[in-house]
Amino acid sequence: MGFWREKPLSAMSREEWESLCDGCGRCCLHKLRDDDTGEIEFTDVACRLLDVRTARCKDYANRRRKVPDCVQLTPETLDQIDWLPPSCAYRLLREGKELPPWHPLRSGTAESVIEAGASVAGRCISEREAGPLEHHLVDWPGRMPRRRRKA
Repeated sequence: MGFWREKPLSAMSREEWESLCDGCGRCCLHKLRDDDTGEIEFTDVACRLLDVRTARCKDYANRRRKVPDCVQLTPETLDQIDWLPPSCAYRLLREGKELPPWHPLRSGTAESVIEAGASVAGRCISEREAGPLEHHLVDWPGRMPRRRRKA
């Protein structure tokens, strides 16, 4: 039985909270919000600190200083954020759902996120190279990934 099944998000230690992140990098992709409808459009354009090959932040400890609009997820801010991908552990647990089988806390390996198709690794472009965000609209960050079948 994992701690995430036993504790509410607000009761988790910092270490437990951080371990909920599966490292997919989806939250580090730029999103566009329609001013009229509020609808969110996803792009494949990553924050400049995200390593597009590994989907890991190049400077996680200092990210908020280097990217002031980087959102820090906390139990208090979670309810105010409506753009987390459907596979996000924080969102799933807030909604009373289970972590997917490929989540590292369940699979025991970080590679399971890539194998399941949940990671942005190799699927995104840095904001420094992208150009207009409107040219990079995609739908996959907003869908729950399906486990890839091995050949």
